[in-house]
Amino acid sequence: MKKQKLVDFIAKVMEDSGFKVYKDFRTSQHIVDIYGILPTTLGDIGVVVACKNYDENWKVGMDVLKEMEMAAKTLKASKVVIVTTSDFSSQARNYAIKRNMKLIDRNGLIKIAEEFSKKIQVPEEEEEEDEYYEEEVEVYGPPSTIFHTGHTGSQRGLLSRRERRQPITPIIRGLLQNTIILIITVVAVSFLIATILQIAAGLGTSITGIVKIMIAAALSYGIPYLVEDDGAVIMIKGTIVFFSSLLLLVILILI
Repeated sequence: MKKQKLVDFIAKVMEDSGFKVYKDFRTSQHIVDIYGILPTTLGDIGVVVACKNYDENWKVGMDVLKEMEMAAKTLKASKVVIVTTSDFSSQARNYAIKRNMKLIDRNGLIKIAEEFSKKIQVPEEEEEEDEYYEEEVEVYGPPSTIFHTGHTGSQRGLLSRRERRQPITPIIRGLLQNTIILIITVVAVSFLIATILQIAAGLGTSITGIVKIMIAAALSYGIPYLVEDDGAVIMIKGTIVFFSSLLLLVILILI
């Protein structure tokens, strides 16, 4: 499959998700296959996407990830997505988890292609377009493949259909994926709920402090569960948010 066909397909999926798409976007030092912008009332959310059409046995390595990371910094994009018709090295997968990058391998492409073709209803008279979507599904892999996109089997494609456990608008989800905003949200909600309970139930200061910590713990892991797809990212981000929130709550209690 030609690379341009892969780029066009991913661009079409992004456009259908509400992104404004720029293909072969040039920066001062890089050429990004796809630069997508999701307009929101709170500002634009930028995503850079690399499309790599390699042989099935080829492993995409660290060089591609670091190059896209630099491009994202230049464009101030909030997300990096790398799509390949092959697979990724274990080192690349580990690096992507730490950097919150989204990797979509051959099996992930099959999943996206199937979901996208089911989502779009093509009129019977437009037979040529119908053949195009069928071809996309066949190109990405054998029909007997068991689909998975991540290192542990829980990572999903960024542009795939939302899971039922994530009934969150793209705007809110994008904001809550930001660690700093997430910490502020956890602290504010924990403090507010605990204060309301203290006033309503007449709780003591020590009990109120424990309640704040319990609520912060629940929110620290619960919110990432709703907005993130990868289990490892949920645990890492949840731990960071919880201890950061705990520190801020202790400071607020002392004040």
